[in-house]
Amino acid sequence: MAYRQTIAANHAGVGIQARRYAAIKQKIGLDKWILIPTIMLAAIGLIMVGSASISVAEGQGLGIHYYTWKHAIFLFLGLILASTFTLVSTEFLYKISKPMMLLGALALLIVFIPGLGKEVNGSIRWIQLGPMSFQTVEAAKLMLIVYMAGYLVRHQQAIQTNFFATLKPILIAGLYMIILLVQPDFGSAVIITFIVGGMLFLAGAAWTHIAILIALVSPVFIWAAMEPYRLRRIVSFMDPWADPFNSGFQLTQALIAIGRGEMFGVGLGASIQKLFYLPEAHTDFIFSVYAEEMGLVGVLLLMLLFITLIGRILMVGLASVRADRPFAGFMAYGVGLWLSFQALVSMGVNMGVLPTKGLTLPLISSGGSSILMTCMALGLVLRIKYELDREMDPRSVRRRELAGGFNDH
Repeated sequence: MAYRQTIAANHAGVGIQARRYAAIKQKIGLDKWILIPTIMLAAIGLIMVGSASISVAEGQGLGIHYYTWKHAIFLFLGLILASTFTLVSTEFLYKISKPMMLLGALALLIVFIPGLGKEVNGSIRWIQLGPMSFQTVEAAKLMLIVYMAGYLVRHQQAIQTNFFATLKPILIAGLYMIILLVQPDFGSAVIITFIVGGMLFLAGAAWTHIAILIALVSPVFIWAAMEPYRLRRIVSFMDPWADPFNSGFQLTQALIAIGRGEMFGVGLGASIQKLFYLPEAHTDFIFSVYAEEMGLVGVLLLMLLFITLIGRILMVGLASVRADRPFAGFMAYGVGLWLSFQALVSMGVNMGVLPTKGLTLPLISSGGSSILMTCMALGLVLRIKYELDREMDPRSVRRRELAGGFNDH
């Protein structure tokens, strides 16, 4: 009898340990609040690129599913990059963070090399790599985030009190901005400035210092906005119906598409505006096609997915900083700021809230460079969350406590 009780107790103990291990294993797995919204957004993007690009591909003499297959291939490559980045430790990234600023600047400058840079619609933003082109600013954004995270860790105390410690990252952003304005790429210049300013704010930079820096940077943006073609965009944005067949054509067609969607949309694939009325229907203005086909309900779902994904990324950043992992936390902040601002600007442009910027909607728009770098950034966040969970694992905590006890002796 005693023997049976002992066996039963042992089995119960093994069961409890197994359940604990299973719970820990589940906790340390890939974060579902990042994975599920990402997969859903990527699926919506693939479907919408397929819907919006058929007439574009046909008009260019390509197969009707050309852009759909191209987008699917880039998603697959993005999955490989994201999986690879989940294996790269944040400790390694911190070690290589210093040269990332210079590498990012070189990535922006490489487009000016004759024979390598590719001009599209009057802008030199791409490099030709065999059969595909790559927009280097997408890689530069991620490099800058890694550099900024390292800088904020190395100068965290100084940033909160010293104006010049806050000024240096803004000067770096200014260097990037100048290169981008030469290309020209005003939208990416705005995003990079926002990322740097946002990371400084979240790192605890003084309000007064940030206000002074905004005052210093604003004239540069105002001067850049005075470029004739940008000024025409701003004027047409303020009243697109004043010239609906010329400068206001894109925005008026986008607004017509959104208005046609009403509550539940006209149905998947049934958009009228994508049939040569709406320029860049599968890239910059894919949100308008989505709103036309899926309606207000679909738009709210899309926004909810973005809010869930970006909110989770920022929560991972906050948890990392509180767990004394500031470098990882600042990187997560940077990725969250990047994706949130780019998504906000892209949707705002489509809805006529902001002037046309030529920015893709992350994970939705057709664009290989954006897809690849967005997937890589999300892989980085998954790695940060994995390391955070491992750090908070009771077994790891116990090992550190024991190691501390041994060191004391």
